[in-house]
Amino acid sequence: MSDKPEDAAPKKKGGKKKIMVMALALVVLVGGGVGAGVYAASSGLVGGGHAAAVEDHGPKLVPKSEQKRAAEAGEGGEGGHGGGGESAGSGGKHVPSGGDGDKYASNYYTMDPQFTSNLQDSVHVIQVGIAISTPYDDTVIENLKTNDIAVRSAVLLTLGDTPEEQVFTSAGKQQLQGRLVKSINGILQQKEGFGGVSNVYFTNFVVQ
Repeated sequence: MSDKPEDAAPKKKGGKKKIMVMALALVVLVGGGVGAGVYAASSGLVGGGHAAAVEDHGPKLVPKSEQKRAAEAGEGGEGGHGGGGESAGSGGKHVPSGGDGDKYASNYYTMDPQFTSNLQDSVHVIQVGIAISTPYDDTVIENLKTNDIAVRSAVLLTLGDTPEEQVFTSAGKQQLQGRLVKSINGILQQKEGFGGVSNVYFTNFVVQ
């Protein structure tokens, strides 16, 4: 009868040790989880806060309705409207075209002075006036102004690579427009990380 209490005492001590070990493990797990969560949030791995903040500072698409409101209020600068609008998707690199483009305003910028260049393997000289169109806010136009020398150089190189037969037909001129858009966006992408030019229009076109 006297042996039973002695056997029970070690069991109670062992049970207390197990409880303490389990509690300690739980504290370590909870603390580690909280620490990992704080690190992930601060590094932008979760929540997308950092990515959203970067996107908010990029060029923004301008709906036509917003351009009309700005015009009625007497706002807008050289490009024809103020800033704002919907944030550009996929890092601001997509330029709407076709049906999507109809939702957005056209922001125009005329490049002065006009361009004069020889044609490829030709005695003819081409003189063109160029206006650029973008569905984005004035950020794209400001980028064009900032990189004016590089953009003008790209335009002149494109004109100099144009074959003579291309400038005498409507289809050829449209092809030239497409090549100019590509070359200008290439410079803006290189310098600013974003193109945004959707079209190039000729305000003057003379071949001599």
